[in-house]
Formats: sequence, C-alpha cells, structure tokens
Amino acid sequence: MTTIHLAALVPLLPFLAAVAGLLVGRTAPGFVRPLAVLPALAALALAIAVAVDQSGGRAVEAHTQLTPTGSVPIELALYIDGFAALVAVLVAFVATCVQIYSTGYLRDDPRYPSYAALVSLFTSAMLLVVYSGDLIVLLVGWEVMGICSYFLVGHYWETPEARAASVKAFLVTKLGDVPFLIGLFALATDAGSFRITTILDTVAGGGLHHPTLVGLLLLCGVAGKSAQFPLHTWLPDAMAGPTPVSALIHAATMVAAGVYFIARLLPVFEASAAVMVVLAVMGAVTMVGSALAALAQDDIKRVLAYSTIGQLGYMTGALAVGDRGAAVFHLLSHGAFKALLFLAAGVVIHAAGTNSLAVMSRTSGLRRRIPDAYWTMTVALLALAAIPPFSGFFSKESVLGAAEHAATGHTAHAPGSAGWIVLVAGLATALLTAAYATRLWLLAFRGRGTEAPDHGRQPLSMTVVLWVLAVPSLAFGGFAYRSLPGWFDGRDLTPTLTTSVLGTGLALVGGLLTYGAWTHTRTQAAAAPLGAVAAHPEADAALVEAEAIAAHAPAFGDIAYAPDPADPARLLLGPLRRHAAEGFHLDAVYDALFVRPVLAAAGLVQFLDREVVDTYVRGAAAAPRLLGAAVRRAQTGNVQTYVSALLAGTVVLAVAVLLVATGA
Repeated sequence: MTTIHLAALVPLLPFLAAVAGLLVGRTAPGFVRPLAVLPALAALALAIAVAVDQSGGRAVEAHTQLTPTGSVPIELALYIDGFAALVAVLVAFVATCVQIYSTGYLRDDPRYPSYAALVSLFTSAMLLVVYSGDLIVLLVGWEVMGICSYFLVGHYWETPEARAASVKAFLVTKLGDVPFLIGLFALATDAGSFRITTILDTVAGGGLHHPTLVGLLLLCGVAGKSAQFPLHTWLPDAMAGPTPVSALIHAATMVAAGVYFIARLLPVFEASAAVMVVLAVMGAVTMVGSALAALAQDDIKRVLAYSTIGQLGYMTGALAVGDRGAAVFHLLSHGAFKALLFLAAGVVIHAAGTNSLAVMSRTSGLRRRIPDAYWTMTVALLALAAIPPFSGFFSKESVLGAAEHAATGHTAHAPGSAGWIVLVAGLATALLTAAYATRLWLLAFRGRGTEAPDHGRQPLSMTVVLWVLAVPSLAFGGFAYRSLPGWFDGRDLTPTLTTSVLGTGLALVGGLLTYGAWTHTRTQAAAAPLGAVAAHPEADAALVEAEAIAAHAPAFGDIAYAPDPADPARLLLGPLRRHAAEGFHLDAVYDALFVRPVLAAAGLVQFLDREVVDTYVRGAAAAPRLLGAAVRRAQTGNVQTYVSALLAGTVVLAVAVLLVATGA
C-alpha cells in the first residue's frame, strides 16, 4: 500500500470503531473494549508507518474533487508533510493511551460504550484535521471535535456542573468559529481554492488582498478552539468531564487543533505584521494570566487546565515569532507530559477521594498508596517546569530561543516587537510554571494529617499507561531536538545559551520560592489553633472543621472547601490570589458585557411579542368575532321574524329604486 492509502486509513479506523461502538455497544457489551482499543492501536501503527515513509522529506499529497460548487471547488485532499506526520503519531498515541486507561478508569460506568465511541470519533476528527489538505474538509473535523467535546464534557449529565460546562464549551468555541468560517471563505475567495497548497502559493505570490482582516478572523477561531485569551474561559470548566477526556482534549486533540492550524497556514499570518503582533499579545497575556490563575486554584484538575492554557500560549508565542518548528516541538512534548499529568491526577483523585488540594495537604501517606502515580507525576511536573533534562526543557527553551532571535532582529518572519513580547512573557511564565508545579506536588504528596484511605491497587491498564507516557516525558526532548529539524524545514531547534540559563534559573527560583513559602506557611498553620472551616452542603451549611472533612472526604461528595492555611499561594500571590482563583473575573465581565444585555434584549423581544404582536393578532381576531356575534343574534329561528325582515327589506329596496327613478 502507498503512503496515501495508509494515511487514508488512519482517521478511517477510529471512525469505523465509533460507528460500530454506537451500534453494538448496548447489545454486545463484550465487544466494546476491543472496539475502543484495537482500532486506536491500529491507527497508531499506521500513523507511525506513514511518518516513517514520509521521513521529513517532500510532502505527500493527493486530491480529488469532492463536489462541484459552481465557484470555489471542494476537494477531498490529503497533505502530509513532516510535522503533520508527527502530530498524527502524537494524536494516535495519546488517544490509544486514553482508551486503554479508560477501560480501567470507567470499568463500572454504565455509559462507557457511548463514551468509548465518542472518544474514537473525537480521535478520527482530529486525525482528519491533521491530514486534510482542503480547508472545508479540515473544517468538518474541526466541528466534529466541537460536538464530541460537548457530549464528552457533559458525560456526567446528571450533575449541573457538567451540563453547564458542556454548554459553555460548545457556545464559546462556536463564538470563535463564526468569524473563523468567514475568514476561510475570504481566504478561499482570494486564492480561488480551499486547497492548502494553492492558498500558500497564492500568499507567496502576493495574491492575498486583505491579509490583516483574514488573519484576524482566523485568529478568532483559533482563540476559541485552542483556549487562548479572550476565549479561554471554557477550558477550566471542561474539567467536569471524566479525567481521561481531559487528557485527550488538553494534550493532543481539540486544543492543539488551533495551534496546528496556524502552523499549517503560517505564511498567511506572516503576510501581516499587525496579525503577528496581535498573536504575540494574545499568547503573552494567555501565558502570564493562566499561570497566575493556576497558582491560585484548589482543584487539581483546574490547575492542570490553566497549565494547558499557558503551554498553548507558549506555542502561539512561537508561531508569533515565525517559528513553527519550535511551536510544534513544544506541542509534541507537551502532549506527552500533559496527558501523563491528567491521567496521573485521575489516580490521585481516586486515591484521595477528592479533587481538592486543600484536603490532600491534610492527608498523609498518599504517595505510599499510589507509588506509580507519584513517580510518574513527578516526572511530568519536572517536564512541565522545564527542568533539564526532561522534555519540557528542550521544547520550551526552543520557544524562548525563537523569541530571542526575533527580538534581536535575526529573523525576517516576525516584527521585533512580537519577539520582545513573547520573550518577556515566556520568561515570566517559566518562573510561574515552576511555582504552581511545585505547589501542586507539595500539596498533593507532602500532606500531613489523617492517613490516606486505602482503595486498593489501581487497575493494571491505568498504571501501565502512566509508565508508557513517562518515557517520552523524560527522554523525548533530548532525543528530538537534534533529529526533528529535518522534519520542520531544517530549522534549528537547539536552545540558546542565554534563554536556557534564564529559563532554567527562573524555573529553579520559582520552585525554591514556592518551597520556602510552603515551609513558612505550614509552620505558621501548625502553630495556629484549628480554625479552618468548610461549608458542608448536607449539613445545612453548618461550619465543620476542615480536618474532619479531610478525614471523611470520600463520603461527603461535593464540598466547598476553605482555603488551606498552609497553601504557599497565599504568601506568593497575596491579595491577588482571590482574583486569580476566579480567573480574574473574566466570566463576570462577559456576563456583564454580553450575557445580561442579550438576556435583556430577549426580554424586550418577549415583551413586544406578547404585548404588541399578540395584541394585534388578538385584535384582528376580535373584529370578526364581534361581527359573527351580531349575525348570530339575527338567527332566531322564528319564521314570522324572517318574513317580516324580508318584507321590510323589500319595502326599503322598492323605496330606494323609486327614489333613484324619480331623481333620474
């Protein structure tokens, strides 16, 4: 089989698995797990074969007209270059790990068949985005991921949080998709085609008439799909879904789609310096803001969610300085260690019986209960903090090195201002990332208090996946930064000495500051009398000791936990902590600027419809009703009355005719 035939099978196999899973999931539950895992493994093997055949050489391309449109044709096209082949391997690898992990994590879930089918469909859609050579076909995969995320985030639909999160994720991403679609049509109109190669040739020849407008429209969709400021607020709430879904969405599929799209069409954005500066600002604000928010979160999954937003900010920052190689390198590295972080967090949550870091910090012995999650999560956090020699160090420093080159004028792909914006924000985020990674590790695994509950050993399918993901988190960076340039147009990904020293130094400073703050606040908390409280909803909002809640957390369900007095974020952030914990109140701002005006306008329309339109309709019906009532009164059923009326009418007519004749 040729490379094109193999590539066509890569998204097709998960799609067929999704269809089969939805058809037989209820009637033949024994086939559900094989249908979830085996097609994903086969797709991974085929994606690796495609990558080996492509080998970073000349792009492999094939196309055929899908349907005539009368104007711009739509084609079923595949376009596989070096980084498309590698991203497809990442997607298939993470999806396979998620499917295997889910067989243990959701083994008792009655809705597992539909869940597994949706994960397969989600995977197929992302692989279609990666391999597609036509923007309309890419858009199909783009939108299928959106509807799959709606169902997967709302998997626990019986909880109001899951329902609200799924609706929010769908609406916010659609808010960006509307201008995105307009931008795609404008781009295809200028190029005369939706094919990516034709569009890139048009841009190279200067045929793009409105590059700034098109670029900004496309950035709206990217901001929504990849959770970049200001459309990032849906991602932390998406944690209401199962933890494996978080790993899939946050590591390699949906949120990576926007970054991948910019990387694929980077010359379109480079055609406008203004767009590149906007992209740099968007990435910088996203990086710093999300890192501050992550440092203040109590829910372990929300910490990782904000972490994902920040790491995506690094990727968009690399693209803003014109280096798609560094961006995709960090996408690949981040995909491995972030999937590991979420899947390890699922084990931690199960063992602790809660998502709350405040409760975990009051629980001792957690790392002894779950040694596999402890060691693999430590590896992933070191990679996240960009500590050498872990993978995150090489990929993140490649981004900072690209920003340094742009800032010092060593690249013609981006303005120097974009380079300085990304470099300063990236260095600040390096410090903050190490701070919240250290805080998470300390609160989760160095707790002191009641003994962690013993839930027994985790299923083998979960622990094996953790160690498999730990391998690229540890070794991928050092291996890849020398071998990947051939896959990315030959660009050098070696970290520069300046950014390596600054980035690593700031990361170490952030970790040490957090450790010092944790030690200080823990000492103070130990000396203070018990006073930390939490509201327990099943006890009529009574105040109970936080330590008591920590001891019985698995039995309590949803609890509004009080802040941990030993939390180092209290000392590091000070009064900013409360605002950072609320995501700097962006949801409240959007509620005031958009939600309330829309609801008020809807109320006005409802009033006009009820009081004006309905009144008119009721009035139009009242006149015939009154006329009918008058006519009905004349229908008495008395023959004498009818004869009298007939004679009276005859007399009236005779008189009228006589008067007319006399007048004539």
